[in-house]
This record gives sequence, C-alpha cells and structure tokens, in this order.
Amino acid sequence: MKSKILALSQNEEFKDLLKGKKISNKYVTIFFGILRNKDKKKINISFVTKKKIGNAVKRNKIKRRLRNIVNDAVKNISIKFNYSYLVIAKPTMLNNEYANIKEILFQSFKEIK
Repeated sequence: MKSKILALSQNEEFKDLLKGKKISNKYVTIFFGILRNKDKKKINISFVTKKKIGNAVKRNKIKRRLRNIVNDAVKNISIKFNYSYLVIAKPTMLNNEYANIKEILFQSFKEIK
C-alpha cells in the first residue's frame, strides 16, 4: 500500500502554515492550516527538529518516532486530510518513552477541528 503522507516542499507552504493556527504540548508544536492546490486524498505533513536538540543521530531518531506515530494516527484516529501540518519537535522528546509521546500526540491531533 502506498503511503498517504507527503512532505511539504515549498518555502511558501511553510510560511503559510507558520501564520496559521497552532497547538502545543510538552513534546511538539503543531501548526496546521488549509493549503491551496493540495491533494485531498493525501496528508501533507513535515517534521522539523532544531539543531539545538542534538546531533544528527538524535534529530533523526525524533523524526523517525514522529513519522511512525503519524502513520499509526492515520490508521487509528481520524486525522483531517484537508489540513496540512508542520510538526516542530521539542527537546523533551528525546528522554521520554514512545508510548507517552504517542498518547499525547494522539490527543493533540484529536483536538484539531
């Protein structure tokens, strides 16, 4: 089965989302909004980790965790496909258990209406 997740690619898309609505918790900040010219059958989502968090290995670990959580969220809860998302990770993600992060991110995605 092909993935339903696409990454944001253009600078304007990032700028538009940063001006939009946001939800924040102790692990991530999620910016979301509706983008023009978007495929309604796929979800546009990008993951950002800042260099302050750590070296490339740590940042990639966080991105892998986030990608896995979003894949589970697409299957288990109803994520709005008409929105585009920008997920910015916080340093607290490194030292916490996967199950805790997953539970809190699921709650955040359910809040988005």
